[in-house]
Amino acid sequence: MPNSALDTLPHPPFPDQQGQYWIDALTDGSHVLIRPLRPQDRGREKAFIENLSPLTRHQRFLGEVKEVGEQLLNQLMDVGTPQRVAYVALVHDNGELREVGISRYAQVDDQPEQCEFAVTIADEWQGKGLESLLMQHLIDEARLHGYQQMYSVDAASNYNMRRLAKQLGMRSVIDPDDATQVIHSLAL
Repeated sequence: MPNSALDTLPHPPFPDQQGQYWIDALTDGSHVLIRPLRPQDRGREKAFIENLSPLTRHQRFLGEVKEVGEQLLNQLMDVGTPQRVAYVALVHDNGELREVGISRYAQVDDQPEQCEFAVTIADEWQGKGLESLLMQHLIDEARLHGYQQMYSVDAASNYNMRRLAKQLGMRSVIDPDDATQVIHSLAL
């Protein structure tokens, strides 16, 4: 018996009207829909960030973000090109799709062979393998577009990111400009 409507869909990857999507199983047996972030996800993206715990929000933005203003939201929604990609993880919640995770990269302006990435998981969905799934789709996309390296700058205290970086085979070094930060990088 399927656990949700997502369980009845075919598994990775399948094109929809606007691109590809995947139905991926998490370590707890639940399933998520992963697909590119779309303009109509704007409200979901705002609600997702606003519902993160203060710690998770701080780790994502390396600072305090109390309110998601239009400027930040415009920047986060500026995706859909090979230079700026975002994959969103969605679940059914009372008949509505709810965002529970996102991974993204953006090309580095002065080094077009590199892209900076970020991955954020809703607090109640952490520890279920979602971050690895989102990152694998993002890594595959970066390789497809010819990037040679991905990197992320994170708080040294971000245990979840350190664990994910190790799991994905990334190289991690203390930021030479700020000892409270770590740079995780992956050669593609």
